[in-house]
Amino acid sequence: MSAPSHSASSHAPALAPLRVPLFRALWLATLGSNMGTWIQDVGAAWLMTSLAPSPAMVALVRAASAAPMFLLALPAGALADVLDSRRLLLFTQSWMLAAAAALAVFAFADLMTPGWLLGLTFALALGTALNAPAWQSIVAELVPREQLPSAIALNSVSINLARSIGPAVGGLLIAAMGPAATFALNAVSFFGVILVLYGWRRTPQPSVLPAERMWGAMRAGLRYVRHSPAVLAVLARSALFTVFASALLALLPAIARFEFGRGPAGYGVLLGFFGVGAVSAAALLPRLRAKLTAQQLVTLGEAVFAVALLLLAWVPFIALADLIVFFAGGAWLTLLSTFNASILALVPGWVRGRALSVSILVFFGGMTAGSALWGYVAVLSGIPIALTISAVGALIGLYFTRRLHLHSGEALDLSPSVHWPAPTVVKAVPPEHGPVVVTVEYLIDPERLRHFRRVMKRVQRIRRRDGAISWGLLADVADPARYTETFVVESWIEHLRQHERVTVTDRAVLDKARSFHQGTEPPRVTHFVVETLP
Repeated sequence: MSAPSHSASSHAPALAPLRVPLFRALWLATLGSNMGTWIQDVGAAWLMTSLAPSPAMVALVRAASAAPMFLLALPAGALADVLDSRRLLLFTQSWMLAAAAALAVFAFADLMTPGWLLGLTFALALGTALNAPAWQSIVAELVPREQLPSAIALNSVSINLARSIGPAVGGLLIAAMGPAATFALNAVSFFGVILVLYGWRRTPQPSVLPAERMWGAMRAGLRYVRHSPAVLAVLARSALFTVFASALLALLPAIARFEFGRGPAGYGVLLGFFGVGAVSAAALLPRLRAKLTAQQLVTLGEAVFAVALLLLAWVPFIALADLIVFFAGGAWLTLLSTFNASILALVPGWVRGRALSVSILVFFGGMTAGSALWGYVAVLSGIPIALTISAVGALIGLYFTRRLHLHSGEALDLSPSVHWPAPTVVKAVPPEHGPVVVTVEYLIDPERLRHFRRVMKRVQRIRRRDGAISWGLLADVADPARYTETFVVESWIEHLRQHERVTVTDRAVLDKARSFHQGTEPPRVTHFVVETLP
């Protein structure tokens, strides 16, 4: 009797998000689209081995796919937070459909060259780059907060289930009809996602303030990440892993063709084992999360992937390579889903798209640089040496980042606090007028000063994350009990946004700081706006 009970408890949480109708419909449509993407990836990489049979040129196909994610990550994240996510996703999906169709037309017309293949692959990736932050951020709108890790894992399952099937289908399709057919099938695969998004009636997030402008929104997102140590820890671990791990996916087409003498079907099978490993890991993740912390999961995944790189460099048989790639796929999904779940659990809704965009920037920056790097290393020293160097680098990176702890964010309440009243003004202040200087005056028992300063360090982090461009704590030299917190915000409208950005968890910290105040009245808050002199 214990076995069925254990199975139900371990798998039900992983499948719970599929019970949400809209998430389920999008998940199924995305599975079809991801299938088309992987089928096309096989077609593009294999076509390049015919147009320009060089490991460096093959690796550039992967670089062309990753570069737009690096270049457009920050603007895409700002757009995801500022614009309506549904409309943005409809535009990006339509763009990708058009780019995939153009690839098919060029290939069927026998007009494809290495330059056109890289250029159109880059154009398709532009749509993917604009799509990614909005796509990842809407997950938090579609499922309850407690189901977020499972929903993220299921999205990874969609990608990797497609990865496990799509490459094999792509290889067979190339053998039967040529690479052009893979591009055409990918174009068709976008229709399902577009139809589901078109039918989604999204409820906009209420706000009495006007939408942020693009550059201001980007600065606010970067400022938030910069002053969030927990988010920075996730990004650092992700960056070092990605640079070295990119060697496997970048060189896999060359490994299949030049190391094992396999055709497109053999390359598809290798990618398929990678995907099957990822799907298998997704099935095990609920049990692993119950036993291991996020820190332990990431350490395990990085170690397994590094060992897989090293073994793949010198394995003599294709069957063993398939098994090694299987374990690499499981480690890959474990790492990416844990990184993404950590980011989503650590940031509030107002900056979710921008935080994810920084994560995407780090990931695809590593993929772009790593893909080009390992391609040229393979040209100079051979594929086995390139994989060996990347494996050693991954292990060194694991050693140096072992003290960067990852947090699950389960104890955080990131819902808006809405406790901060609007400032009292006697005359209207233009929204863009600024800078604005805010002061908060405290009377502190000198014997409790050390504890007060420790709490104020956390207050500083909150102010800087939510919009302050500078912050300070001033001591009155004539009164040892009097302290003034002061912070500067770019404009009046940005300060009003600060009022909306304070979370319930932030409020607990601010209340703790105010508890040190000894006055009979609450700490005095004053707002100053810079005057323009004649």
